[in-house]
Amino acid sequence: MVRDQLERIGVVGAGTMGSGIAQVAATTGYDVVMRDIEPEFVDSGVDSIAVSLERLAANDDLEEDPEAIRERIEGTTDLADLGGCDLVVEAALERLDVKKDIFRDLEDACDEDVLLATNTSTLSITSIASDLERPERVIGLHFMNPVPIMEGVEVVVGEKTTDEAAALAHEFAEDLGKTTWESDDKPGFVTNRILMPWINEGIRAYDEGVATKEDVDAGMELGTNVPMGPLTLADHIGLDICLHASETLHEELGDRYKPAYLLKRKVEAGDLGKKTGKGFYEYE
Repeated sequence: MVRDQLERIGVVGAGTMGSGIAQVAATTGYDVVMRDIEPEFVDSGVDSIAVSLERLAANDDLEEDPEAIRERIEGTTDLADLGGCDLVVEAALERLDVKKDIFRDLEDACDEDVLLATNTSTLSITSIASDLERPERVIGLHFMNPVPIMEGVEVVVGEKTTDEAAALAHEFAEDLGKTTWESDDKPGFVTNRILMPWINEGIRAYDEGVATKEDVDAGMELGTNVPMGPLTLADHIGLDICLHASETLHEELGDRYKPAYLLKRKVEAGDLGKKTGKGFYEYE
């Protein structure tokens, strides 16, 4: 059984994804507890939420005062503070060992009928839940970046996830104004299983001189009606994140997911995309 009355939402991780999830939950009217391991990480997440809310308000995209939304978000470094939540979404580092440790702690901190969700984009839900006494309440809720803007959420069902847990995950995401789709617990799920080869092939086309980076992107945008080409999208996602996802899929699924050489070189050079000011393009 998982509880179906949701009022208080927990978020583990105050980075880009965690703060985005906290923001949309608070905007919908939920009380939110956002936890990270250091006070400065929590403060940074709260600050990014404030900036995002002000930007949305300036564009008349909010129905409520930004400060009222912000006041529904409580920051903490103590994972035990999530014990009073009705649903918890983990959005920490994309490392299996880190996530397994977090979920073991969440199982101790939270009541047994609390849905425990992970925002992982590539890691197995079944593996994350494998050490738990109640793996049936663990599910994937893969939000897209940036969370306040992107419409979709991927619901990923683990080997032991119950139908009841899956239904609640869909209901929660849809209450946040998102549209959901469901994936089995296979490597990369739907989104990254298809997206990462597309990005890597775009990088290879540029690296091998098929076209300039601008024309690789223009060809895909204008030729297939996607909103941005593979190199621009990689910059927005973060080249380090693209590399990590590609390496995970390569290990699971073989050479068709081998990361492009230029992607690895960019990451080694520290040019990670928009967040560092330079990737395939330069940003202010």
